[in-house]
Formats: sequence, structure tokens, C-alpha cells
Amino acid sequence: MFVVLILASCHSEPAEETEESEAPEATEAQDETEESSGEADEGEESAEETSESEEIEERTYELVTEKEVFDEAGIEALVNRQYLLSEDYVPRDLVAVEVPLIFPEHTEINQLRAPAADALKQMFATAEEAGIILYARSGYRSYGTQEIQYGSYVETHGEEAASRFSAPPGASEHQTGLAMDVTSESVGYELLESFGETVEGEWVKDNAHVYGFIIRYHEGKEDITGYMYEPWHLRYVGKELAHDIKESGLTYEEYIMESGIDIEEN
Repeated sequence: MFVVLILASCHSEPAEETEESEAPEATEAQDETEESSGEADEGEESAEETSESEEIEERTYELVTEKEVFDEAGIEALVNRQYLLSEDYVPRDLVAVEVPLIFPEHTEINQLRAPAADALKQMFATAEEAGIILYARSGYRSYGTQEIQYGSYVETHGEEAASRFSAPPGASEHQTGLAMDVTSESVGYELLESFGETVEGEWVKDNAHVYGFIIRYHEGKEDITGYMYEPWHLRYVGKELAHDIKESGLTYEEYIMESGIDIEEN
């Protein structure tokens, strides 16, 4: 912010008076000019202050509460390697998703909780109208199913490698019934990082939040989320929260911490 200071010279000599009638007029004109200039300066300063205030105004995150974050049955539940779901947790409102499937014969993984299933159906339909064909590959997985899958990956790849792309039982968002892995023909219906660079992946990144989904595991944020970049993994959190998280550019963990919720000690 620039402050304009009008300084009077210490050595200036007064101008000679000519006619008495002209002196007051000149003074009044000068006063009006200086007053007008002062008002302009104040206006400029006010505008600058407003602009500066807007720029430094801190963003607030108030769409999620501590109670919601730590409620395993909640739409906003935080699930990761630190915050686990109980072994016997099963969502009560699981329904079959009505979208194109990769494994139609596997009933369990083709389910989501009702609000997420409805949102996924709407998203897939809108995508298709835009010429984007998406497929659902893996949704709900029970604690037992995750235990078997994770054990298989550990046996094949070793625990360190497996832990980068698969979750131990209880640590998987799939058990919430709110997560779906999506794919497309362009990546051979597989779950690959390159999905994020396809037209389908770009569409999902730009539009998923409109339907209440976020891309849960960001690129370059493995140290925060605990998992490698997964442009295919969508987590349902509801439209309003998804929009705010998308706008913030943060991972869900970062967003929760910005909301003033301590997830380091709980």
C-alpha cells in the first residue's frame, strides 16, 4: 500500500499579493484542488487496502466436524492407515450400482452405499452424454475380502511394495462403501496412473466433485495420504464438501487439518 505524503518546502517564499480580491479566490481554488486531491488519494488508498485485505484473507474450512470425521459410519469418515474401520463394520445401506461393470459376476464389489451409488449413476450418465465411457471396477470390499486381497499382494510383491498400493484390512476406504475405482477402455480397463492423462481421466478430475466425489490420493502426496497416486480411486463425501475440497486443492487429510481438527493425536 502506497501512502502519499504532501510536504511543504521549508524555504519557499510567499508569492507577492497583487489585488486583494484575487488572493482569496486563488486560496480557495488551491484549497479545493488540494481537498479534491486528498479525496482521490484516500480513495486510492481505500481501494488498495480492500484489495490487499481480500488477498490476505485466510480461507476457512468449516464443512466437516470432528464428530463426522471420526464416525466410521459417516459419509465424511476419515479412513487411512492411522484411522481404521472395525472388523465387523458393514454399511447398512449397500445397494448394487447401476453402471457399466468390469466384473459383473462379483456381487460384493459392485455395491456402494445408496447415496454414493446414485451419485455414481448420475456421473456416469453425464459422462456418456459427453462421449466419455467409464466403467466401475471395484467398489465395496468387506474387511475379510480386503484381508485376503492384501495378503495376496504381500505374498506376491512383499509388504513394503504392497503397502504403497493396497491397504491392510480396516484401512481401506472400500470397506466404507463410499469408494469406487473407475477405469476406461483407453487403459485396457485396468487401474493405471496413466488413466489420469486420458480424456476419461481428465473428465473425472474436472467433474467428479460435481457429484460428490473426490480423487482421494493425489500425485506427490504419498507421505500424507499413505498411498501412491490413484487417479482412478473416487471417494464419495457429498456434493458440498467435495466441491470445497476440490477448490482447496488439498488432500482429505490436509483439508481436515485446515478445518482445525487434530488428526495427529486422535
